[in-house]
Amino acid sequence: MQEKISKLKELLQNSQKIVITVHRGPDGDALGSALALQNILLQLNHEATVISPNNYASFLHWMKGNENVVIFTEENEKAIQITNDADLIFLLDFNNLSRIGEYTDTVKNASAKRIMIDHHQEPDMDAADIIISDTLSCSTSQLLFEVLEGLEYKHLINKDVAECIYTGIMTDTGSFKYSSTTDKTHHIIAELITKGADNSKIHDLIYDNYSEDRIKLLGYCINDKLLLYPHLKSAIISLNEQELEKFNFKKGDTEGVVNYALSVHGIIFAVFIAEKEGKVKMSFRSKGDFHVNNIAKKYFNGGGHTNAAGGISVYNIQDTIKKLEEIFIEYKNELLINN
Repeated sequence: MQEKISKLKELLQNSQKIVITVHRGPDGDALGSALALQNILLQLNHEATVISPNNYASFLHWMKGNENVVIFTEENEKAIQITNDADLIFLLDFNNLSRIGEYTDTVKNASAKRIMIDHHQEPDMDAADIIISDTLSCSTSQLLFEVLEGLEYKHLINKDVAECIYTGIMTDTGSFKYSSTTDKTHHIIAELITKGADNSKIHDLIYDNYSEDRIKLLGYCINDKLLLYPHLKSAIISLNEQELEKFNFKKGDTEGVVNYALSVHGIIFAVFIAEKEGKVKMSFRSKGDFHVNNIAKKYFNGGGHTNAAGGISVYNIQDTIKKLEEIFIEYKNELLINN
């Protein structure tokens, strides 16, 4: 990694205009790492712009720099111009350019050098000029912290930067409960708190800030839409567009719903299905050694981490549920040997 960081430092010394982008529907890790990096680069007198392929959940809007994020789907011409003028483009929290949707061609065709910092498996080695990848890292935000340390920029981590990185690590580790959380993670978190990150405030803004509609939607998911297959240690929750509209759905309202299905005693494989923007989107979660990323990749043109992945179904919701039921049976032996 140090050799790559040295090359990155050289590129930064010769670059003024920098773009930072993230995957579609950025989560806390994507946006947290992007805004943290932007704040560092601004301190170094770079022109740094965060461009998100589309909009994102309102509970992430409090982070420093959010007000200046350019949304590609809303400010298309501006985003294209900024990207075309850039010397460097950072790709954060995704492993393939296809993950940025309609923004993909703009980034591909730009003359800027591309730097990928990511923790997902199987990075596309042609996506960037420098790829800093660590699949064992709990989050891109943790990996960014290590990159900043290698660049000797740690002294630039102020309260705003610390809170962005803290948000990324906290959300991608399920508040530090996932197995990807290590002693290194806790050491970094301690440093971030020392730098001024208000851990209690951040948790409140992310997890204890639900709208009335979101709470009611969650209750509906649990009471009316939870399908349990205890003999196969599996569960499904699904929502169609009409159901989302009924609860005045806003981006981020279904964040974490899949984890409620996984929290049922004995369940080790959970799937959340939502019909959004004309597509049937899926979130997969698992416990132990049951690898949901392989299922997402094999059946639903997706991918991700061992225990957390996503995909898109070519079927409608009902047929997707039927397909999943077939998959549960196909993987019965693996499901039953996992505890």
